[in-house]
Amino acid sequence: MDTSFSQSAWLIPLFPFAAFLLLLAFGRGQRMLGVTLGAVSSFAALVLSILVLIEHMTDGSAYYQYAFKWIELGSLVMNAGFEVTNLTAIMLVVVTSVSFLVNVYSAGYMKTDERISVFYSYVALFTFSMLGLVLADNMLTLYIFWELVGVCSFLLVGFWYSKPEAKAAAKKAFIVTRIGDAGLLLGILLLYWYMPDHALDFVRIGNAFDGGTGVIAAGVTTWIAILIFIGAVGKSGQFPLHVWLPDAMEGPTPISALIHAATMVAAGIYLVARTFDIFQASQTAMDIVAYVGGFTAIFAATIGVAQNDIKRILAYSTVSQLGYMMMALGLGSMTGGIFHLFTHAFFKALLFLGAGSVIHAVHTQNIHEMGGLSSKMRITTWTFGIGALALSGIPPFSGFWSKDMILNEALHEKPLLFVVGVIAAFFTAFYMSRLFFLVFMGKPKGDHAHESPSSMTIPLIILAVLAVVAGFVQTPWNDTLGTWLTDGAEKEHGGGGLVMVISAAVGLLGLYLGWLVFVKGTIARDAVSSRAPWLVRLLERKYYMDELYDMLLVRPLRGLGQLLNMVDDYVVDGLVRVAGGTAVLFGRGGTRLQSGQIQTYGLVTLLGLVVLIVAIVGRRFW
Repeated sequence: MDTSFSQSAWLIPLFPFAAFLLLLAFGRGQRMLGVTLGAVSSFAALVLSILVLIEHMTDGSAYYQYAFKWIELGSLVMNAGFEVTNLTAIMLVVVTSVSFLVNVYSAGYMKTDERISVFYSYVALFTFSMLGLVLADNMLTLYIFWELVGVCSFLLVGFWYSKPEAKAAAKKAFIVTRIGDAGLLLGILLLYWYMPDHALDFVRIGNAFDGGTGVIAAGVTTWIAILIFIGAVGKSGQFPLHVWLPDAMEGPTPISALIHAATMVAAGIYLVARTFDIFQASQTAMDIVAYVGGFTAIFAATIGVAQNDIKRILAYSTVSQLGYMMMALGLGSMTGGIFHLFTHAFFKALLFLGAGSVIHAVHTQNIHEMGGLSSKMRITTWTFGIGALALSGIPPFSGFWSKDMILNEALHEKPLLFVVGVIAAFFTAFYMSRLFFLVFMGKPKGDHAHESPSSMTIPLIILAVLAVVAGFVQTPWNDTLGTWLTDGAEKEHGGGGLVMVISAAVGLLGLYLGWLVFVKGTIARDAVSSRAPWLVRLLERKYYMDELYDMLLVRPLRGLGQLLNMVDDYVVDGLVRVAGGTAVLFGRGGTRLQSGQIQTYGLVTLLGLVVLIVAIVGRRFW
């Protein structure tokens, strides 16, 4: 078979990396250079990614892997290279397409920023890191790019470092995700220890576990899977390590679309899918993944109902949808998880960029300070509406098909998670209707709003089209994606008609309830807050998760740090100061004795002689 484009896949991450190096060398002060290099490099990567995907679509068995000897220490040999499978091919297109559109969009959104070339260099470095993560052929090189992605996230979230909130959010994201990364590192070390020949490449990992009949003990397999999952929990914002993602909205809005909607947060989902053989070998690990994902989905969806910041609402929506993806993987449906990742990337990037267009026009993120924008921002309104319908799971938009597939899997495998998923879908539709109606409908709150420039609206239109059509790659009567992605290994459950009806009805019910409350006024907006203010306050405070972390972890660790600092200051440094002071004291005493004055030496000699005589003579009387 011909894999010519796959053989050249290593060039895909090099395009943005070359842009990063050029901007690092010549970009400062060259405002248009960043825009040009960012758009051109991401477009080149997108074109080659599409060619690779087409190659794999026309030949479902297409596969290419290349590796070279990287480290050799005695009998230890570590290889590094890249691997192109159907899964990596679709991920390449997702990452490069969103990256290209964000680069174009940022030309308008970041136009007045003095550090626009630095911004584009960070975006290029992130894109390179994410593409390297996708193409990695073994766990060690994946981990290297995994950490580099985290560094880029820190740089981009804290891009406006003059804002204390941005600095705090960057540090929070970096520290919280380090917890997950530590788990992933331990999982890799445990995997290395127990793998035959200490192999870490994905091909031999798949052969070793072999769907649960592999050579590694079941208990060890469970621990390896759980530790890898901890890494995914950190990156993909799963409970309880989700707290960093909403705060990361302090970064520029294009970054929220690129990193925190379509790419970096999807890395955890991709990691579990990439090591799916390990998880399938342990039912305990699969159950943990499924229930954590399901809980995250409903947990974040309820919080999103009570938020007032447009980007934070979308952030909690992202956490919730990532929970759906993880739940699908835990249920054994890799197709469902990757399918929802694929559709979510487009409609959530659309929603974030639409939110950026709104913020660009009204200069606020509080939805209660907005209103009536539909008459002044028609393109933004229509495209944002399409994204909201896709997220709410309304047919025939893409989110309906992928969410329906997950719910159908849950109904047959774990009915409790089906109920959880349906309730989360209702809350999703309700808070998106609340967001849309408050921002775009009603009376205008000001006269200064205007439609964004074409560099921002064209990406919105493209993403809106993708949000409509992307779902048709996998429908109940068309198993194209599942067959292609898993070579027909997954069996699709029948009887999806009932789930489709329930899913669509729940989404429409959420939208209708939002219309009754925020447009028609049939239901008072304070109907819940007036009767159960504690509940609204609980949701507004995000179940007090930040306060809980502060009480259980931050304060005790800060106290421990202060205690250790006191030990360092007063015990360790104190002993050093005592030793130094004693030496100085003896030195000063010796200096006074060695004064150079003859009369002093004579007096000391006389006193010493007297003492000696008294000691010798006095012995007779003792």
